[in-house]
Amino acid sequence: MKKLALLGASLLLMLSTAAFAEEHADAALTHAKEAVVHGKAGHAPVLVEHAEASLAHAKQAVAVAKGENKTHLEAGVKALEEAIKHGKMGHADVATKSAEEAVTHIQAGDK
Repeated sequence: MKKLALLGASLLLMLSTAAFAEEHADAALTHAKEAVVHGKAGHAPVLVEHAEASLAHAKQAVAVAKGENKTHLEAGVKALEEAIKHGKMGHADVATKSAEEAVTHIQAGDK
């Protein structure tokens, strides 16, 4: 009976961890998409705000992700860091391309 309870608890923990990663990946994706929209409009400072919010969520998703999903999310983090760097320099066009790359990776890692 104890083994069954342990197995059940382990299964619930794994499912809740996956849900936690998905929740943060979804938030990261939402903000990354907003960063792209504002970047295309030439609003580098607003792009940076959304990219920073996306980065915070993406890092939390990476912390609990595994396998290929983790690899994509890590690539998304790197792309967001590039978007922030270029956005702070006022390079909205370059920052937008990095934010678009982040969107692609986060979508791939959120499966």
